[in-house]
Amino acid sequence: MPTGVPGPSPLKLEFPQSLAVYDDYATAQKTVDFLSDQHFPVQHLMIVGTDLKRVERITGRLTTGRVALGGVLSGIWLGLFVGLVFAIFVDENALAMIVSTMLFGAVFGLVWALLGYALTRGRRDFSSVTQVVATKYEVLVEHKVAGQARELLAGLPGALPNPFA
Repeated sequence: MPTGVPGPSPLKLEFPQSLAVYDDYATAQKTVDFLSDQHFPVQHLMIVGTDLKRVERITGRLTTGRVALGGVLSGIWLGLFVGLVFAIFVDENALAMIVSTMLFGAVFGLVWALLGYALTRGRRDFSSVTQVVATKYEVLVEHKVAGQARELLAGLPGALPNPFA
């Protein structure tokens, strides 16, 4: 293959067909695992999460004190890292170098965190974690082996959901 010409994408199938749609990833994975156990060529399958939604879990209320503490702690970690890197190249007083970069990092982290918090003007006084999740998982199969996959999957109780449900 000539240099610079992309090869076939590992995330594409040739003329994919829907084999089954499930409400959870574990069931879709169980289907693929079952087909693998039956010596089906699983490289012709793909699990695709569809109907994406963003889920945000609120973990706590943000206060100036919590923001300041978080900024100081992250600054200390950054300062420790920088200090250790600098200490590799210094022969004398490496401990003083590490401590000073940690102190500088703590001040930098404190100022940066408080500045960022002040700029929000109270529009977001909470901390959270977010995740994008799929609500449906579809198992796709290449057209040339779709019949074989459906035939094998018929032997797995409950594997194919009722299309009329």
